[in-house]
Amino acid sequence: MDRITLTGVTAVGYHGVFDFERRDGQPFVVDAVLHTDFTKAAETDDLQYTAHYGEVAELITRHIEGEPLNLIEGLAVRIAEGILANYSVAAVDVTVHKPKAPIEVPFGDVTVSVHRERS
Repeated sequence: MDRITLTGVTAVGYHGVFDFERRDGQPFVVDAVLHTDFTKAAETDDLQYTAHYGEVAELITRHIEGEPLNLIEGLAVRIAEGILANYSVAAVDVTVHKPKAPIEVPFGDVTVSVHRERS
């Protein structure tokens, strides 16, 4: 299976369980891997036979900036389901990074990842 990989799609969202997270917002970073078959796109050199990664990045941004959720797990699932619903891909892996998570000890990043396949 061929892959399209987007990394570092960043926007401010208001996700989190604490009031200040919902009030102040924070950056969220999303990586997505779209599993698809490039054969027809490569043969025809036609965008209609692949996933338009610019549009996928916009979809991801809309979800980050959209309805606040308590958990980034829910955000990851919504993004994955949105990609599957709107693009001709067999499967998608989505990782949501919350680099400014309210953790009281030094840390580098917090991520959750989901894998969803077309049924």
